Amino acid sequence: MTFGKGFQMRKIVVIGCGYVGLVTAACLAEVGHTVFCLDVDEKKVAALRRGKVPIYEPGLDELVVKNTALSRLFFTSSYEEALQDALLVMIAVDTPPLKDGSCDTRNLKRAAQMIGETMTNDLAIVTKSTVPVGSAQLISSIIASSLQKREVNFWFEVISNPEFLREGHAIADFMHPDRVIIGLESERAEEIMRTLYQPFQHTPQTLLFMDVASSELTKYAANSMLALRISFMNSLTSLCEKAGADIESIKRGIGSDSRIGPAFLNAGCGYGGSCFPKDVKALEQMMRSFGVPSDIITAVDTQNEQQKRMLGLKILSFFENQGGIYDKTIAILGLAFKPDTDDMREAPSLVLIDELLKRGASLRLYDPVAMENTKKILPSSSRILFCESEEEALTGAHAVALVTEWQQFKTLDYKNLIQKMKGNAFFDGRNQFSPEEMGGFGFTYISVGRKPFQAEKFPIDMPQRVVYQS
Repeated sequence: MTFGKGFQMRKIVVIGCGYVGLVTAACLAEVGHTVFCLDVDEKKVAALRRGKVPIYEPGLDELVVKNTALSRLFFTSSYEEALQDALLVMIAVDTPPLKDGSCDTRNLKRAAQMIGETMTNDLAIVTKSTVPVGSAQLISSIIASSLQKREVNFWFEVISNPEFLREGHAIADFMHPDRVIIGLESERAEEIMRTLYQPFQHTPQTLLFMDVASSELTKYAANSMLALRISFMNSLTSLCEKAGADIESIKRGIGSDSRIGPAFLNAGCGYGGSCFPKDVKALEQMMRSFGVPSDIITAVDTQNEQQKRMLGLKILSFFENQGGIYDKTIAILGLAFKPDTDDMREAPSLVLIDELLKRGASLRLYDPVAMENTKKILPSSSRILFCESEEEALTGAHAVALVTEWQQFKTLDYKNLIQKMKGNAFFDGRNQFSPEEMGGFGFTYISVGRKPFQAEKFPIDMPQRVVYQS
């Protein structure tokens, strides 16, 4: 089966049933393609066939169940079954960081090897995984070698098409992209990709074609730029606190500049997740490998690691004059690295939990969806209690630390919840509230890059009237 002028897309294969692969497969099936999602983990494949989605992403369960029932989405662990008569293969395997920050491409190479050994016709091969520059050439050489050994001659081209899916908004991002980056070499490949993305192309500017190397680097450059903006704002927070400035006012001030804009200027307790930390480190390593100075990228990562410790240091400092943190109970609201996901990778909450446990604190933890993933990561400890609600977490706590800005935390009845606490300290790691609002509820309120509302002299277990410290 070959591609011809005006061909219609039919069978698509997505290799990797992880976050990117599963969202990609479900969305492509939703617009009518027949999609085979392939994973070497047979248990995962069996679960997906039963409609059990292994990750939390709003709306994904429904898409998977719906399109499986409509026989548009299939799951398999067999390359032979998946690649038979396939027209296009998307590689969405995991590429985790190595100790030096570089990208582990073993899964990528393994997928390329299997494609070369099992493809039965002309094939467009698309990399959705975040991969270092030069990966398309590597995949191409592996496949070409396999075809040569098999003594068969099929046309193929490796196309770079990095994903830009935000966890918690992945389906909307895929179905309504603001841009689709595509790196390729031939007109034939361009025709294939235009056909693939035609249902998602809402303006002529949606598809951005370029050379493969530029496409591979665009993903790293985009995530590192966003991480830089966050780290820049976080680097100002200590200065704001010492100088009596307000980081939220500064955010409004510079965000209103049309050359800068308001996005990714929120100060807080650091970024986490599967993309920003990994991609910043990988770009730093790539720059070094090419002999290019990486000082600014190194600083982004260094600042973020320091910022993750900031909230813990604030809590320790607060309790220094109150007998220390030992045997104090701290409620932590929010564990996932961001709202609307259960992803705990590089989550700032883990740094805070580790710091407080080392100092002898007891912790009461709550997150709407990330509790099970957190239990898999944290060591068993009698000083950790996983709570079933925000109210249970705050009951008996000497202080509250908000780490993940889930929307539901904004609407809690804090006026009554504070009465259930032993103390009244509230540490807002995401500046989700205004100092005046929380001070009005009776909290000693400490946030990031802003003046605190601090209670007048009070025993640790007796909330008192709050006044603003200018």
